[in-house]
Amino acid sequence: MEPDLTLLEQKAQQYFIQGDYSQAASYYKQGVEAEPEVKSHYWNLGLILLLQRQEVQAQTTWKLGMTESEPQQVEQWIFELMQVLQREAERREMLAEYAVAWIIRQSMQKMAPADLSNLLYLIELAVKLKTFTSDKLTTFGVIDLIKSDSTVNIQLLLRVLESILNYATFQHAVLEFVEASLAYIHEPQSFFNILIPATIRIAHSERQPKIAARLLELGLRLESKNLEVLRHLASFYLNAGEYFQGIETAKMCYSLSDKLPEQLTALHLVHRGLMDAPDDWQEAYAVLQQQESLLTYLIKEQPRDMEASTVLRMFNSNYFAPYLRDDPHKNRQTQNQIAQLCQLNVQNYASEQFQRYRQRTSAGRTKLVKIGYLSHSLCIHSVGWLARWLFQYHDRARFQIYAYFINSKQADPLQKWYTQHVTKAYNGGIDGKEIAEQIYQDEIDILIDLDSITIDVCCEIMALKPAPVQVTWLGWDASGLPAVDYFIADPYVLPESAEEYYVEKIWRLPQTYIAVDGFEVGVPTLRRDNLNIPDDAVVYLSAQRGFKRHPDTARLQMKIIKSVPNSYFLIKGFAKIESVQKFFLQLAQEEGVASDRLRFLPSDPTEAFHRANLMIADVVLDTYPYNGATTTLETLWMGIPIVTRVGQQFAARNSYTMMMNTGITEGIAWTDEEYVEWGIRLGKDATLRQQISWKLRHSRQSAPLWNAKQFTHQIQKAYEQMWQRYLEGF
Repeated sequence: MEPDLTLLEQKAQQYFIQGDYSQAASYYKQGVEAEPEVKSHYWNLGLILLLQRQEVQAQTTWKLGMTESEPQQVEQWIFELMQVLQREAERREMLAEYAVAWIIRQSMQKMAPADLSNLLYLIELAVKLKTFTSDKLTTFGVIDLIKSDSTVNIQLLLRVLESILNYATFQHAVLEFVEASLAYIHEPQSFFNILIPATIRIAHSERQPKIAARLLELGLRLESKNLEVLRHLASFYLNAGEYFQGIETAKMCYSLSDKLPEQLTALHLVHRGLMDAPDDWQEAYAVLQQQESLLTYLIKEQPRDMEASTVLRMFNSNYFAPYLRDDPHKNRQTQNQIAQLCQLNVQNYASEQFQRYRQRTSAGRTKLVKIGYLSHSLCIHSVGWLARWLFQYHDRARFQIYAYFINSKQADPLQKWYTQHVTKAYNGGIDGKEIAEQIYQDEIDILIDLDSITIDVCCEIMALKPAPVQVTWLGWDASGLPAVDYFIADPYVLPESAEEYYVEKIWRLPQTYIAVDGFEVGVPTLRRDNLNIPDDAVVYLSAQRGFKRHPDTARLQMKIIKSVPNSYFLIKGFAKIESVQKFFLQLAQEEGVASDRLRFLPSDPTEAFHRANLMIADVVLDTYPYNGATTTLETLWMGIPIVTRVGQQFAARNSYTMMMNTGITEGIAWTDEEYVEWGIRLGKDATLRQQISWKLRHSRQSAPLWNAKQFTHQIQKAYEQMWQRYLEGF
């Protein structure tokens, strides 16, 4: 009796779908024997053998089905076989069985090595399987095929582009792939929707701003005057230390902008470039005045319909004012007004979300207060190094600790440490509304913002007020957002008059607003003889980025060097070395200081080396009107005398509070004249320097600045009091 072939095929398919390949193969073999002219039996039998990892047998079966045929007929059968394999690969991809789909598509590649669509699917699968390396783009011949093939599936191409940009370790092949793809992009915005978020991640999370800039340069070939692309490109140039390109690109943004917020964004970028490469402070002042004039117009207009991307850019538009002047009344007034305007716009474009948060109650809360820390910087960053002691000493019997990472850097070792020291960690991206929703769903009681206006997404989250009590601590001055309830300070870092110009309530801890137990210190790599400095010379050091190198303070530093015989000045920072050299050499010439008394040092490879190399200095000269913070802590920990100029704003009093909290008053100056006097005195009086170093070494045993456990008790007490005030309706 002849077999019922329809029934055989049905049973074969049934067993195949169930994953019983042996039974399925048995039925297809019967089909081949009964109807050798029906080629689909061969194609399906070969597929089953392939899925059983019997690739040679699969290829033999497919070839058997094509024997004794004309070339044209073989071509048709290959097409039919490819269709069978394509359908099964797509089915496996739908089931997320990517490894199986990879095996199928690899066989398809061997039969049709120039099938670009299949190769693109293979690239996409490699990304999903985390096996992608950029050399696959060349070994598969994808780039050459894209250049020569005019029938590219644009949707598939865009999808693969997005996959690669969000995964790849960047090498030249990736840039070549993106460049080759441009010829097929007929709707640039669809490409930019992929490119811009990817480059933001590459520049910030992956810390590769040069690669991000190269990618955006390719995007400009599609639209050379796209403002959004140009804005990000300017920022990436600046992050990569390509200051001239950054400033010029930002100026181009300004010239192309016809709306007030766009002009403000462009000026902010120009200002940033001028500040970080400090060779034209007069232009920086002029840009600040221009910015403030435009901000005044914007504040008067009070627009309530700004788009989210525009609002985000406005949050930090006044960022550089404290670097240029110590005028907290004026600086804070502008910051408070722009923050309030931005908050109103956030609460407008995310009104439904904001209204839900307003309706929260404290009913059903757990006994443990939930503390959430929100930051982009809980990683290898100054904030990350300083905040870790608080996380280490937090009392888990009284608090649940949550961490919300903005633009998460999961490969960062310090972020991994934080993840292990919290009740729950949330690895967020750059979607502020999404992170705010997670905070709300986690029912956080007190949300601590560690970034202030340094990160716009952080401001957006705080403006939505996803937690009933919100606090700013550590990362910068206060943001000025009405949604933030408290700004943590201490008796020294803000004067008593500060209440007049802060929107937030200032919550002063009893001793210090920051404390650490110490720092890791490496082996020094700097030697005086290598720098051609005599052993008996007096060495001054300033280690800050370009933002903080105000010309008035730098001039005072030159006066100190000139007045102390046999003294040398070491200048170290993150800005473009040519700009820094030009800036200081010009001031030295104007003040009569020989250029051979200045030494320009590159940044150290790690923080531990930086701290060890501080020991080359006899005296550290602080910056003003924006003091050092982490650098001051490190200087004091290493036992080195420091001269600081105290002002009125938060940024001008960081070193002051840290010195007071180690018991050191020598080197604290309240005027420019005192700054120079202390600098000269400490340079000439070796005995005084030794006494200060001795006091600093002994302060490690008793000073509040070096007692992170005590500090944690104090800030936890503050949290409990804040929460109690909320529950009581204050």
